[in-house]
Amino acid sequence: MKKVAILQSNYIPWKGYFDLIAYVDEFILLDDVQYTKRDWRNRNKIKTRRGEQWLSVPVNVKGKYYQKINQAEIDGTEWQQSHWRVIKENYGNAKFFHEIESWLEPLYKDNYFSHLSKMNREFIEAICSYLSINTTISNSSDYELVEGRIDRLIDICKQSGATEYISGPSAKEYMDDKLFVSNNITLSWFDYSGYSEYSQLWGEFKHDVSILDLLFNCGKDAPDYMRYVKK
Repeated sequence: MKKVAILQSNYIPWKGYFDLIAYVDEFILLDDVQYTKRDWRNRNKIKTRRGEQWLSVPVNVKGKYYQKINQAEIDGTEWQQSHWRVIKENYGNAKFFHEIESWLEPLYKDNYFSHLSKMNREFIEAICSYLSINTTISNSSDYELVEGRIDRLIDICKQSGATEYISGPSAKEYMDDKLFVSNNITLSWFDYSGYSEYSQLWGEFKHDVSILDLLFNCGKDAPDYMRYVKK
């Protein structure tokens, strides 16, 4: 039995994203599809003393030009210093800030990222490493791709040897489970509900922020507030 999830890459995703990675045997970044503006691909939220704040990576998108996520180029490097400054200003007093800083700061200060997809993967893999998530991570472009939204997912599953495809609940409106069944693949839905609250800075508790919030506040105890990441 092999469980696979296929999802677009996000910038410093929330904790549920990493729970899904930990739950499956292979997590495939769907980066050969169209890049969408004002989405999670290039931005995420953190908590600040002034409320939730977006951290957005500038991407070169010209007009209505069609480009895939893995073709999206990052515009400049100034954002790296800016993002780290905002993170440090708002989490510098968090209990585990210095522990996370030791491996997170170099990602912002010692790297040059030309493409969004590669940058997202590096951050995702660094966070997985800290959480000891050993799931295989690959790109959809590693596989032979066919046309069609659902057909592509099924074909990637078949090529990867998956017997079960784990999908996020938002896909229920367009997913056809009969197509998966006819290809001997079980379609299951991931449940993001039921997360416990932890000691969080800056007012009312928020679940929908980057996992960095959980890491800064809880360190190696972060799995206690997740469902499938083990300590």
